[in-house]
Amino acid sequence: MTTGKKIELAFEWILWNSRFFVIFAVIFSMLGGMVLFIVASVDVFGAASYVVTNYINHLHPADFHEKIVSTLIGAIDLYLIAIVLFIFAFGLYELFISEIDIAQESSSSQILEIHSLDELKDKLAKVIVMVLVVNFFQRVLHTQYNGAQEMMYLSISILALAAGLYFLGLVGKKKDTPKQEDKK
Repeated sequence: MTTGKKIELAFEWILWNSRFFVIFAVIFSMLGGMVLFIVASVDVFGAASYVVTNYINHLHPADFHEKIVSTLIGAIDLYLIAIVLFIFAFGLYELFISEIDIAQESSSSQILEIHSLDELKDKLAKVIVMVLVVNFFQRVLHTQYNGAQEMMYLSISILALAAGLYFLGLVGKKKDTPKQEDKK
């Protein structure tokens, strides 16, 4: 074997094994997701404590419902972002390191199976859009409306969100429908 070939093989070995640096993104995405799950759960527990305290003391603050709903929507937002981090971690691991053997045995693993960067991107995009929708809803709760024009803007933005979600739901469905030739 020539020296040039040995250098080429050594470089290819280094290049191929450098993919294991992705493990840092996997580990820290999982850690970030776990932290967000804990924070969101503490927020939900805080909202529940707030409700119980107010009911026990026969209190009903002016912004009681808004505060509870806002806190719970904020928790949903954090849960969704945590899910984005988990999907990202699973996807990176399966694409760059190895298939997850335990997941292959599970029937519920389909949601986390990722075979290409496009698949990972599509799954992440759908969850990120849901995060934006939830975040929009949380902001709408705290907005003061001063007139019909602002209400019309709210209606248009809700319509745009609904249309976006509808079209997002269509993504990937054309792949699943059998072609006319396949039916024959």
